[in-house]
Amino acid sequence: MKRYMLRRILFSIFSLLVVIVVVMLLVYTLINRNVIFQTDDVWNKKSWNDRTVYEYQQYQKFGYLDFANYTIFLKNKYEPLYGDQYTKNADYKADKDAIQNAETWLTNPSVQEFIAQNTGVEDAAAYLAAHPGKAIEGNGWEIVYLAPQLTPRGKVKDGGTGYLLAIYEKSVFTRLWNYLGDLFTVETTNDVTDPNLKDRYVRVEKDPYSGFYAVVGSGTTHKYLLYFDSRFPFIHQNWLHLNLGTSFTKYRGQEITEVITQPTGDQVKVKTQFPAMLGSDEYTETAIDFHSLTYNYSTPTKYETERFPDQYTASSYRFGGLSMLENSFVIGIIATILAYLLGLPIGITMARHKDGLFDKIGNLYIIFIMAVPSLAYIFIFAVVGTGLFGLPYKFANAQVKILAYFLPTISLTLPHMGSLMKWMRRYMIDQMNSDYVKFARAEGFSEKEIYRKHISPNAMIYLVHGIPASILGCLTGAIITERVYAVPGVGNLLTTAINGHDNGIIVACTVFYTTLSIISVILGDLLLAKWDPRVSLSSSKGGGR
Repeated sequence: MKRYMLRRILFSIFSLLVVIVVVMLLVYTLINRNVIFQTDDVWNKKSWNDRTVYEYQQYQKFGYLDFANYTIFLKNKYEPLYGDQYTKNADYKADKDAIQNAETWLTNPSVQEFIAQNTGVEDAAAYLAAHPGKAIEGNGWEIVYLAPQLTPRGKVKDGGTGYLLAIYEKSVFTRLWNYLGDLFTVETTNDVTDPNLKDRYVRVEKDPYSGFYAVVGSGTTHKYLLYFDSRFPFIHQNWLHLNLGTSFTKYRGQEITEVITQPTGDQVKVKTQFPAMLGSDEYTETAIDFHSLTYNYSTPTKYETERFPDQYTASSYRFGGLSMLENSFVIGIIATILAYLLGLPIGITMARHKDGLFDKIGNLYIIFIMAVPSLAYIFIFAVVGTGLFGLPYKFANAQVKILAYFLPTISLTLPHMGSLMKWMRRYMIDQMNSDYVKFARAEGFSEKEIYRKHISPNAMIYLVHGIPASILGCLTGAIITERVYAVPGVGNLLTTAINGHDNGIIVACTVFYTTLSIISVILGDLLLAKWDPRVSLSSSKGGGR
């Protein structure tokens, strides 16, 4: 068993790495990166050099490249010398205006310093003389000069201001290495880089917001590292982070793990106390989730000083409803349970009354559910459900939220039930003609006992392996069903990301789906070995399976 699990785990990790590599190659090399601007209204409003700089900014966010801006370089150079008024300094103005002259920009000392800092090329003019027609390159960086765009009268066009940039194109393997290196992170007391923070610790304290004990930190990014609350699964942590990536389209700047785990309802206000007011009689109605407090590097405002005893003042809000992950799982798990509760008994009954009326009706249903495209019968169920029973069609339009779950659940239950009916009937009929069944009849066992104790358990052997996959598959959501009914779930998330070219979510969903598939296969093998004594996962008992 141990050797089997070790081999399975190692092979699973290798498989996951292969999937990540393939997906990143497809997303970041075979798909033109300009597609990210197809639905970008900001890009459409920009022109000339402003548009080009905006494109580089977006490419950097999406992980295609890194780039340095000459303007930021000047800020870092002059702000420490002259403070907030550095923009009024004559030297700063001269250096900034230097790149607005396409003839003399390369002679400016600050420009040469910027080029040398990024590429290592000390004499840019000599480099260009030795490499005519070639951009200045070095250390993987390339200098891009966007000359000012002028009107015939010599004025700068709208959006045509000159820019000087240094571009570092990332290879897909560098991106892959960075992605895997940051996949898991653990918060430590050295996360906060503020030198003014002297007291750093991780300790257990009584949590005033839950009444239980919690692990809190100082110097960590989050104040609460491990805590309890009334929301399922009741125990939560900010200590270990799974970094699947960041969304930069629909969920701009949000971590994808937050996107799928954050509740999708409205803000919920509760009567509570701010940290600095604990123990007093002063309460307030707020939606702030104090368990989400993170370190704030900015100077505290008067409002923050009165309500927080330290720099942990940044927070997120408390929302009601279920998260994307929970919506998908609730619908999926109910559909799976109903499919097994209905499909298996019906399949058994069909097998027991083979070629009878019930069997013919069941086969008719199986043929219908398999022959009709999934999108077609989903719309059929939607028409019947909304027309006859008044069930809400779109998830967001439901006045009674629980009714919104009916149509998606039914749409998932009925085809899964048909599949279970088909296979249970087939395996039951196969077992009915076995020698051990004939021997049991000869021994005088009743038909009911034979079906219950012998045929049904043996027929289930072929279906047991798929039970973990059915359960874990609920977490991935049903892509078509969630799309049709506008369910805020994980399945709908993937289609939205593909339409919006949100590369981060596409890769994250692939990692998520692949991991669940691998786990379901391992659990299926373990469950099968437990159900069927003939199957052994130990090499000492027949070579394993």
